[in-house]
Amino acid sequence: MTKPFNRNTRKRTDYTRRSSPADAGKSGWIWGRHAVLAAVDNPRREIHTLHVTRNAARELPEGAEHVLTEPAEIDRLLPAGAVHQGFAAKAAALEPESVNGILDPTHGAVLVLDQVTDPHNVGAVLRSAAAFGIRAVVLQDRKAPPFFGTVCKSAVGAAERVGHVRVTNIADTLLAMRDRGRYVIGLAGESEHDLAEAIAGPDAAGRGPGLVLVMGSEEKGLRPRVAEACDQLARIPMTQNVESLNVSNAAAIALYEAAKWRPAPTGEGRGET
Repeated sequence: MTKPFNRNTRKRTDYTRRSSPADAGKSGWIWGRHAVLAAVDNPRREIHTLHVTRNAARELPEGAEHVLTEPAEIDRLLPAGAVHQGFAAKAAALEPESVNGILDPTHGAVLVLDQVTDPHNVGAVLRSAAAFGIRAVVLQDRKAPPFFGTVCKSAVGAAERVGHVRVTNIADTLLAMRDRGRYVIGLAGESEHDLAEAIAGPDAAGRGPGLVLVMGSEEKGLRPRVAEACDQLARIPMTQNVESLNVSNAAAIALYEAAKWRPAPTGEGRGET
């Protein structure tokens, strides 16, 4: 049985065990300095075992239980090519939030990923979502990658700081959000509407904090039913020098545009990020 990580003891026992098929998706490795330190600092993330080099151990919080491990041994624990910087943690999966907690438009802007499955892209999107204050990222439960490994490394700690929701049906979730008063904009290169204008709205006052942005996969974009569930489709204007943007780059641009219209802390005027 895996013994839970205790943040309040200096005991250094290795509780690593082999994973069974039943464990798939329930636990996994996190590696890299920023990703591991953020996971250790996250009370919602259960750490089973923490392996660090002697130098890396100096950066751990006081009392953090860990196993001093040589770099070559950490290499053997992780997938080939994992750049761990002396930090590796076997951890339980983060519990997703309930979709009911993000339906209300007063709860902040939301980003939805429709069939975005590449872990590098998902991690990079989480990093941008954290940078621009997104309330939560919504993913499809069956196809989205778990928040371990490459996702956490690419997110540089943001996987622990941004709420995420996993749903069975993206289109139905968007319709539920619209029913509650959210405005849903889907990113689609074929749209005739520029993203900045779509976010600003007809009165050029911005769509407000309840905005939902929907990103599709690079290969296929938004699925037809997902696109139909949006209030509006919009595009990021580009030159003809490139056909499309990487989904993580497009998400960063879209979130920046949305952040321009975030209400000021006083509730007056336009809040710039």
